[in-house]
Amino acid sequence: MPSVRQPRAASRSTITSLVVPNPIGRRAIVVGAGSFGTAIAVLLARGGLRTTLQTRSEEQAERLRETRENEKYLPGVELPADLRIESVDAGLSRGEIIFLGLPSSAVTSTVSELESRGLRRRVPIVAMSKGLVPPDGQLPSRVLAQRFGPLRVAAIGGPAHAQEMVADGAALVVASENENVANLIQQVFLRAGVVCERTLDPVGVELGGVAKNAAALAAGATEAQGLNAAGAAAGHIFAEVWDYAARLGARPQSLLGLAGVGDLVATALAPHSRNRRAGELLAAGVPSEEIPIKVGQAVEALETVPLLARALALAGVQAPVTSGLAQLIAGELPLADWTQLVRTTVPSTSRWRGANRRAITARMRESMRFKGTGSLPPESD
Repeated sequence: MPSVRQPRAASRSTITSLVVPNPIGRRAIVVGAGSFGTAIAVLLARGGLRTTLQTRSEEQAERLRETRENEKYLPGVELPADLRIESVDAGLSRGEIIFLGLPSSAVTSTVSELESRGLRRRVPIVAMSKGLVPPDGQLPSRVLAQRFGPLRVAAIGGPAHAQEMVADGAALVVASENENVANLIQQVFLRAGVVCERTLDPVGVELGGVAKNAAALAAGATEAQGLNAAGAAAGHIFAEVWDYAARLGARPQSLLGLAGVGDLVATALAPHSRNRRAGELLAAGVPSEEIPIKVGQAVEALETVPLLARALALAGVQAPVTSGLAQLIAGELPLADWTQLVRTTVPSTSRWRGANRRAITARMRESMRFKGTGSLPPESD
C-alpha cells in the first residue's frame, strides 16, 4: 500500500545521506547464485557497484540471463539489467571485491582455488555463510584469513531473509579487522537502502550466525514439548556459544545485537525457516539425511551443529546441550532424552565469571595488535 511504501522510501533517503566514501565504479563478484548470493548481487548492483553473479555452471548462467530471474532460489525478483551473469569458469581477475555466497562446507576447496581463478592481491574477500568449516569447525573468515591475511577478509551477518531483503530491506552487519574494508562494504549496502552496522569483530558476528542456526534447530526440535522447553534449548545454545566466543575475544554486543539475537528472532518467526523446520522433522523421527529432501534445500545447521559441538569440546567449553543436539542429529540420542537434557541442564555461574575474564584478556591482547586500516585496490577506469 502507498501509505506503507512512503516511509520506506523516506528511510532509504535518510540512510543514503549518511554515506561518505563513494564505492561506485568498483567491480564486485558474487560467487554462488543461491537465494542469499543472488539477493546480495541485486543489492550490490543497486548500490552502484559493477556487479557480476557467478553460477556453478554455464547452463545455469544462461538460464538466468534469459529469464532475468532466479526462479529456483529467488522467485519473483527481477535481476537488474546491469547485473552481469556468468559461470565460475570466467574467473575472478576483474573483481575488486569478492563475495563468497557458498555453503561453509565448500569454503576450504574454494579458498584453494581463488588464486588460480585470477584473484588479485589486496582484493577484499567477504564470507557470507553462517556455518562452520569441516573438519574442526573453523570459522569461514578465519580460514580465509589464514590464507590471505585478516586485513583482506570480512564477514556478513544479521537478520537478512533474501526475499524480504531485496523488497523491503534488512539489518546487516559487516565485520572486518580492516576498518577500510568494513567501511567500504557498509557504504555499498547503505547506498542500496539497507541498514548495515559496521564492526571490527568478525569472530563474534560469525559465531552469532552459527548460534542462531543451532538455536533455531534446537527450538524446533523441542517446540512440541512446550514453548518453555524450546526457549530453554535456544538459550542454552547461545550461552554455550558465547562461552566459546569469549575465549576467542569476541565482543558481547556481537551476539546480543543484530548478528546474534536479532538474527535468531527473524529465523524463529519466519514461516518457512529451514533450520526450525529441520528441528521439527528431527522431533518427528525423520533421519537427518532425509531432511534436506523434505525441506527442499540444504539445511546448514544439520552440518554446523556437529562441527560446533566438536569445536566447543576442543576448546574445553562445557556444552551439554549443544553436544546433545549433535547426538540427536546423529540419531544417537532419543527425543525424550534430549528433552530431559534441555529441561534439567543448569548452567554454572562460575562459567560466566571465567568467560568474562577470558574475554577481557583476549580483548586486551587484541587491542595490542596492529589494527591496520589496510589499503584497498584503486577504482577501475
